[in-house]
Amino acid sequence: MIACCTMDPRHVASRQGRSPCPWSRMSLPLFHWLFVAVATVAIGPVRPAAAQNLRESDMTASHSRARTGYAPVHGLQIYFEIHGPERSEHPPLVLLHGGGDTITTTFGRILPELARHRKIIAVEQQGYGHTADITDRPFTFEQSADDTVALLEHLRIQQADLFGFSNGGTIAIQVAIRHPGIVRKLVLASTLAKRDGAYPWLWDVIANAKLENMPRELQEEYLKVAPHPENLRIFHDKAAQRMREFKDIPTDSIKQITAPALVVVGDADVIRPEHAVELFRWLPGSQLAVLPGTDHMQVTSRTERLVPMINAFLDAPAARAPSP
Repeated sequence: MIACCTMDPRHVASRQGRSPCPWSRMSLPLFHWLFVAVATVAIGPVRPAAAQNLRESDMTASHSRARTGYAPVHGLQIYFEIHGPERSEHPPLVLLHGGGDTITTTFGRILPELARHRKIIAVEQQGYGHTADITDRPFTFEQSADDTVALLEHLRIQQADLFGFSNGGTIAIQVAIRHPGIVRKLVLASTLAKRDGAYPWLWDVIANAKLENMPRELQEEYLKVAPHPENLRIFHDKAAQRMREFKDIPTDSIKQITAPALVVVGDADVIRPEHAVELFRWLPGSQLAVLPGTDHMQVTSRTERLVPMINAFLDAPAARAPSP
């Protein structure tokens, strides 16, 4: 299968009637480092989300104004950052990063733009970034959702908007299902709710994910900020296992979500556009945006298109959709 990457991926797509070769540049992986790792073996180094999303001067300036801290959450000391104005007419927007990522590698470019007029609360989940792991507690989307809500309760936030990318979008859906009262609106970018929402080859890649193939840039990011950098392999293996055990979210549970949603996908994403349409249909009062010329790793860096859409969606009257 890896040999196909020596060919033009467009030829592979046209010949086989499916998405481009999974290890081509246009099909950069869903849960970043788990799959870019395979691309490194097949076609040489590929720069991860950190390189595409991080505008260093903007993020440095934003960090200089940010409040950072750790909150006691379910046995964790969960790391968070607060950006933007101290007082805002808008509800806070909670950023939920992708798999294998940190706040910076997922939202480094878009965060400063979103924080111009609204308060941003960015969180790093169990074992990710600055947040130390509980090594014998597995990573699950449900637990991450509960941890996120406990953090908001610690910060005395009664209601917020959620912006989740990739794994973070799946966590956002779980928050809306398990804790509906705390969610005002959802932005779901490149979000997976069903296994068949991703191309089949993706699950083959996940099944064979190895730390040795993790891109150096992302290893260095983990080693730079993690409180226990010696746990890199544990972190990798637990994140991979969460995806191997990915279970469909019941359609009926998704349809019960009453918070309006903006569903975003790239037209060259590893999330099937049909799945984004499914989410759009299942979530009452939702909106759908397909970003042209955009693969998975570019979605949150499309600030010129994404920021105006997100702001307009969040600023619109927050009438909740009727219950199904």
